[in-house]
Amino acid sequence: MPDPSSWLAETASATAAGGHVRTDDGGFSTALASPLAPHCTGLTPEQLLAAAFASCLHHAAVEAAGEITDEAHTVEVTAEAKLGRDDDGRYRADVHAEISSAGLTREQLANLVAYADRLWPFSSDDNSRHRLTVTPAENGRH
Repeated sequence: MPDPSSWLAETASATAAGGHVRTDDGGFSTALASPLAPHCTGLTPEQLLAAAFASCLHHAAVEAAGEITDEAHTVEVTAEAKLGRDDDGRYRADVHAEISSAGLTREQLANLVAYADRLWPFSSDDNSRHRLTVTPAENGRH
């Protein structure tokens, strides 16, 4: 685990309840699809995973592109997320992401992809680089 002083200063929080998800700063708010009300419209978990992975990897790819080209603003990331179920009923995720950037040679793009993949915490090569801890909230916290 990295030294606590190496963490970025910003911490993000989001809350999902009552058919909506929102960041606590109000920057993002949207309706959610619900397994309790399949007729309701809203984003599915797969869509949210794809958006989150695309956003995180885009951040890393733009940083990586700055080392390779002056055209970092042309970086585009597309992510596709699927959820499945293991035999014991637990969900598993399969995420595939692609990075493109205008004007790069095939070699430059390969270098950009490899660099960005090393930067972000959900590397395709190393599943040990992330940890998810799920705990109950304190009573009364809303």
